[in-house]
Parts: sequence; structure tokens; C-alpha cells
Amino acid sequence: MPRLSDFQVLTFDCYGTLIDWETGICAAIGPWLEGRGVSVTRDQMLAAFAAAEAPQQQATPDLRYPELLARVHTAMAQRFGVPPDAAAAQAFGRSVRDWPAFPDSADALAYLKQHYRLVILSNIDRASFAHSSRKLGVAFDAVYTAEDIGSYKPDPRNFEYMLARLAAQGIAREQILHTAESLYHDHIPAKRFGLSTCWIHRRAGQSGHGATRPPDVEVSLDFRFATLAEMAEAHRAELRG
Repeated sequence: MPRLSDFQVLTFDCYGTLIDWETGICAAIGPWLEGRGVSVTRDQMLAAFAAAEAPQQQATPDLRYPELLARVHTAMAQRFGVPPDAAAAQAFGRSVRDWPAFPDSADALAYLKQHYRLVILSNIDRASFAHSSRKLGVAFDAVYTAEDIGSYKPDPRNFEYMLARLAAQGIAREQILHTAESLYHDHIPAKRFGLSTCWIHRRAGQSGHGATRPPDVEVSLDFRFATLAEMAEAHRAELRG
């Protein structure tokens, strides 16, 4: 059984793991829907988002995330029977900059930075991530985005790109612990590349998969925590022996 202290590099998903994208998504589109007489629950909004985002990422892998989000907004409007609104769709695309960090992310990352190299592998563009990075409060050792790669996770190209660049720095995959919330976007493809994974199960205690497409296969996980703070504390406990 591996220990957290066996690894030298943490590769992170960002949105859903470090940034509370579900709160951000609902804050960005909920009032717009309500203003058009649409009454939906948070879970219904997130399920509609998940149903629109994954196929859009597959259809337009080279589209920057703000433009992709705008198309997701239009698809969600259609799903809820609302006429499309180009201005609102563009605003939704820009809303990433307002999505909050989870309350524990910055402190936990500051601790983990003392013990690991920290790397981002995210379905995002550079400009949007710059806003999120300021909320997280640490300097990441590397940032690999969908904009850089030209595809979105779970496309294997994203993991190939990251692993090739880390290998060029002398980092073997056995040294890497991929740390993420999404089973669909992260854990399933990471395991196919032979990576160890840590599930930050932010939705623990909630039903469904929220803004993430449900996984279509079972996946074995090496570590599981409800929060990043729990992961950091587990690492502290290992060091204490």
C-alpha cells in the first residue's frame, strides 16, 4: 500500500478540486435562469452543465475554455426552454475569474508545497487560470492547460503531454500522485497511464456527480479524502510516524 510520502510530485486538476466550480457555475447562471422564469435546483443546473460540457469538449477540442463555456450556456438555455442570449453566454464564459477557491485550498497547498512539486493539469485557458491562481496563493512548478495542449481531459493527449514534459525534467511517473475530484476527467485516464491517484471527493455526502459526467467504468483509487485539508493532515500524520 503506497504512502503519501512516497511521491515527489502532485499533479492537480484545478476546477472541482482546488476551485469550487460548482458554486461558481450556479452563481453565474442561476440568477439568469431565474430572471427568465426558470425554477431549477442546483443539482439540475449542474447536471445540465455536465451534459453539455463533455460533448462540447469532444466536438471542439481546440476551443478556448471561455468560448466553450459560452456554447455550454447556450445548450443549457435550450435544455431549459429559454431563448439563447449571446451576451449572457459570453458573460458565463468570463465567469471563471469569479469562481471561488475551496476554503481549505490555499492553506493545504501552502503546506504541500513544502514537500512536493506542484503541477496543474487543467481543462482551462491560461488567462482564466491566472485569476484562479491568485486565489490559490502558491507558485505552481508547472501549469499545463487545455489551451496549451489543444484538447480536453479525459483525452489521453493531455496526460501524454504532461508526462512527457515531466519526464524531460527527470520525473518518472512512479514519483507522481495525480490528485483530483473528477473520476471521468482525471482518475480513469490517469490510471490508464499507470499513475497513482488521490481522490479529493469534494462531493462526499452528496448524490450524483454534479458538474462532471458520470464515469463509465470502475476505477481503483490509491487514496481518498473529502478535502485537500484532510490530505495535508494525513501527510503530516505520516511524517509524525
